[in-house]
Amino acid sequence: MTIPRVYLETTMFSFPFADDSPDLRADTLKVFDMIQDGKLDPYTSEYVLQEIRDTTKRDLRLKMLEYITKYEIKDLGQSDEAERLAALYLEAKAVPATYPTDAAHIAMTAINGLDFIVSLNFQHIVRPWTIEIVDAINEKEGYRHIGIYKPAEVLEL
Repeated sequence: MTIPRVYLETTMFSFPFADDSPDLRADTLKVFDMIQDGKLDPYTSEYVLQEIRDTTKRDLRLKMLEYITKYEIKDLGQSDEAERLAALYLEAKAVPATYPTDAAHIAMTAINGLDFIVSLNFQHIVRPWTIEIVDAINEKEGYRHIGIYKPAEVLEL
């Protein structure tokens, strides 16, 4: 059995420290346990790293960056092709036009052939409308289906 290759969106690095959402925090920590146990092959990108660097709370920013190191999350960088694909998502309103980085997260998952993206962004990423449009665009552009999941759904793998 191959180990799923998974893209971790920015919320996955902030929710381990979200005391106001104990259930989501617990699920997120279980995903990191799966990574530690070798059940998931984790990736992220420069888009996530930039969002983390933009975090105004210094202690939180350092803790988030520490997770990337501790769990050996691979950095995919950024990509012109991801930006092109993200623009198609934005044009089709899969993600609101004011959130291009959220579209880039999904695009990085697709262009790198990862199995799925895990996110707690329920407003712009993990929602049925986004999933439906992303699937249609990815198929048209020659990319395979990617999963878009919240942490609880990953725990069922």
